[in-house]
Amino acid sequence: MTLWGPFPLSLTRSSPQCNLAGTWVNDLGSKMVIGTTNEDGQFSGSYLTAVSAATDAAIRESPLHGRQHHTNRRAQPTFGMTVIWSFSDSTTVFVGQCFVDEKGEETLETTWLLREEVATHADDWKANRIQLLTNLR
Repeated sequence: MTLWGPFPLSLTRSSPQCNLAGTWVNDLGSKMVIGTTNEDGQFSGSYLTAVSAATDAAIRESPLHGRQHHTNRRAQPTFGMTVIWSFSDSTTVFVGQCFVDEKGEETLETTWLLREEVATHADDWKANRIQLLTNLR
């Protein structure tokens, strides 16, 4: 299961604001569509992963729900979101930050943590995966 990574950038008052809304694609070809963020910073959308460890089901688009810090106070906000996969018994949480470079290009740098269901408590050791990802428009 693949999802978002690190990117240094200095923030100045004249930096353009990053907008989470829209379509994002990561380096593995997974596609995320985020809707408009409401006044409380909440957003929803969909995630279509390009890869999966689940071998018994076809990959399907899955819903995502999240929240970001208000962009009226931060030009390059941090955010968090959750995807409960429609085709497997796993859930992924993402934390990240939206960046705008000096050319106006937006990038999402994220870290995700996937938790998959395991049959027994003894299998708990193999239930988590973590990865850094970069998403571009």
